[in-house]
Amino acid sequence: MLTKTKIYLSSPHMGGSEQKFVNQAFDTNWIAPLGPNVNGFEDDIKKYLGNDKHVAALSSGTASIHLALQLLNVSKGDEVLCQSFTFSASANPIIYQGATPIFIDSEPDTWNISPELLEIAIKDRIEKFKKPKAIIAVHLYGMPYKANEINAIALKYDIPVIEDSAEALGSRYFDQTCGTLSDLAILSFNGNKIITTSGGGALITNSSELKDKAVFLSTQARDNAPHYEHSSIGFNYRMSNVLAGIGRGQMEVIDERVNARRKNFNYYKQNLSKFQNIEFLEEPSGFFSNRWITCIKTTSFDLRERIRQALQDDDIESRPLWKPMHMQPVFKDCMSFTDGTSEELFKNGLCLPSGSNLSRTDLDRILNIISNTPNL
Repeated sequence: MLTKTKIYLSSPHMGGSEQKFVNQAFDTNWIAPLGPNVNGFEDDIKKYLGNDKHVAALSSGTASIHLALQLLNVSKGDEVLCQSFTFSASANPIIYQGATPIFIDSEPDTWNISPELLEIAIKDRIEKFKKPKAIIAVHLYGMPYKANEINAIALKYDIPVIEDSAEALGSRYFDQTCGTLSDLAILSFNGNKIITTSGGGALITNSSELKDKAVFLSTQARDNAPHYEHSSIGFNYRMSNVLAGIGRGQMEVIDERVNARRKNFNYYKQNLSKFQNIEFLEEPSGFFSNRWITCIKTTSFDLRERIRQALQDDDIESRPLWKPMHMQPVFKDCMSFTDGTSEELFKNGLCLPSGSNLSRTDLDRILNIISNTPNL
């Protein structure tokens, strides 16, 4: 009896040349968290992003946010404004630093941090003599946030922005690549991202000095001495030469991966837009999303669950949109500035399978299940 193959939400997709770089690491015995693949991967990312940025390849996107907060001297007692509608890795490093996250709701055009609520929050905290130390804004599911508005507010109140581009490599905002829109930015190369190094991330900075400091901190902050001398607390956050080799191979196919994800979105939209109970997030003028994950918004929680369950019954992975951080038990005591936008998205939204390795047969199978959901 034939069994159907499981369809994952977003699985790794190798391009073919990754093994070449990994073999070079083994052949030359460069296995440690330094070596030619690390340097080469950083150069590949820098070239792809443009805008004269500097790149430090690290062990994860979470580590990258943590080091960004370190570089901004965020410490115990500080407050950091953070987009609520995101994965917990955007917020957890704030706690690592002993600081307090304050969560900001989304706006409906991009599902990202609301400029209006952001400014309300800043004014409130300044009035209470707690000027925020930083802002973490996220390009959710590959859709750029309203960077011009956010940066203008940040400049007005002199608060640096950490641009969380974990999901947005390959996205653009008015022809500027995501990851280059702010003071500091981060990328993720987790196994489900648009390209992967198995596990990994990168910190993007404006200066070589900041990059050097990030690398110093990421390698246990060892001072320049013949013995092990430490005058700062460091971390084991540097990417290995082996994983960087995978990244080098993946960078060769980044444009193909973006095109494939966008084709997935177009397929879903063309075939599901006829259903009045399903809507898609459109790109505002000047925005270009890598469509890392195709998401739909339904008209009710019940309908979302019927679609999700029908897909699950056919061994097809889908997932509700992110549960906002201000709704998470671990952050229940944190302050938030919300208007219900992200709560509604979480209640009614669903992530559909979006891997760049989906076949037309896979997409047709998914479409058939959704289209035949009762009372759609």
